[in-house]
Amino acid sequence: MKSSVISVILGGGRGTRLFPLTDHRSKPAVPVGGKYRLVDIPISNCLNSDIRRIYVLTQFNSASLNRHIKNTYNFDVFSSGFVDILAAEQTADNQDWFQGTADAVRQSIHHMANHEHEHVLILSGDQLYQMDYRELLKCHQQNSADLTIATIPVVAEDATGFGIMKTNKEGLIDSFVEKPAQGVLNDWKSNVPEQYKKEGKEYLASMGIYIFNKETLKRLFDENPDATDFGKEIIPKAIEEGLRVSSYEFGGYWTDIGTIKSFFDANLALTDTLPEFNLYDNNNYVYTRARLLPASKLMGTTLEHALMAEGCIIEASRIVRSVIGIRSRIGKGTTIENSIIMGNDYFQDKDTIEAATAEKPAFGIGRRCNLSNCIVDKNVCIGNNVSITGGRHLQEGKHEYCYVRDGIVVIKKGEIIPDRTVIG
Repeated sequence: MKSSVISVILGGGRGTRLFPLTDHRSKPAVPVGGKYRLVDIPISNCLNSDIRRIYVLTQFNSASLNRHIKNTYNFDVFSSGFVDILAAEQTADNQDWFQGTADAVRQSIHHMANHEHEHVLILSGDQLYQMDYRELLKCHQQNSADLTIATIPVVAEDATGFGIMKTNKEGLIDSFVEKPAQGVLNDWKSNVPEQYKKEGKEYLASMGIYIFNKETLKRLFDENPDATDFGKEIIPKAIEEGLRVSSYEFGGYWTDIGTIKSFFDANLALTDTLPEFNLYDNNNYVYTRARLLPASKLMGTTLEHALMAEGCIIEASRIVRSVIGIRSRIGKGTTIENSIIMGNDYFQDKDTIEAATAEKPAFGIGRRCNLSNCIVDKNVCIGNNVSITGGRHLQEGKHEYCYVRDGIVVIKKGEIIPDRTVIG
């Protein structure tokens, strides 16, 4: 597996739907699950599938992503493995930024020429799932395919947001439509297992995960020099030309983290008693940076379905269905519900904390605060007696100390919220 496959992880564009979390970082660098970054998910899947040659393509706000990759994924000198960042660059042949998913891979493919490989695995950097890519490759080879697309059954409500396909008796895709209109959905139903049919999941959606034969990918790029997107152009062209395009039907948990709402829901789902995304798996590790932080310290706090990372000092009275990130500080009498607290990039020293004022609090969340339905980004300073209540009653958009997206209050990285502030 490791000798035949090179993996390419797409970092995405500006990430406007995840703003303001992407104001200072690229999408793959957005924190998830208290201690990880989104990019850790596809990289971990690769490592667990014995893929050791990985490129991450990005072009916006890539500094924190570069730092995370450099500090996390280092192979020993006896290994040919690597995880490398490829940022958009000007060359003699191309002086533009990446124009889409296919264009990003096309502009970067020359970097792979020095590595022997037969297949190119293309992944998204903003999805939450666990997949053994060896099974995907096995399906690809058994079908003698030129291209294999990982698919997942979805309901009609979700189908309009995905590339939808239909397969023939051989399991090969013979028709594909990108984000079909509601009025034509009946024409795109597939024969799916009975359990999915009962759930109304009768549409095969592309997961944005592809494995190409190297020569097939090169030829498609050469013959379609103006194509910029896989879903809209390259894949329909491959089917139109009669190439063998197969479907690998994935039955596990998968969610696309493309919006604040999906990011919020996916994180809070990790606090369930038996979450669908399993962080506690001996065979499928989720790797991230080893920070050597101390254990978290709790004092008089009631926890109900809370996920807590290392290095926290928690004196809150109650935390319910929330994710608490690294180095978080939460004061006495504070209640946190249905929220994501991303924590801090470093510890403040004792003198800085003691010098805090009502107008410029220390890192973390002060005393006697109430937070619900919100996302608090890193290095935020929230004073005492602050109330933040998200919900559909709030007006969407930018406010004095925050943004509101789908009723969720998002506090930007480094924001300062004085004592007694009320939001919502």
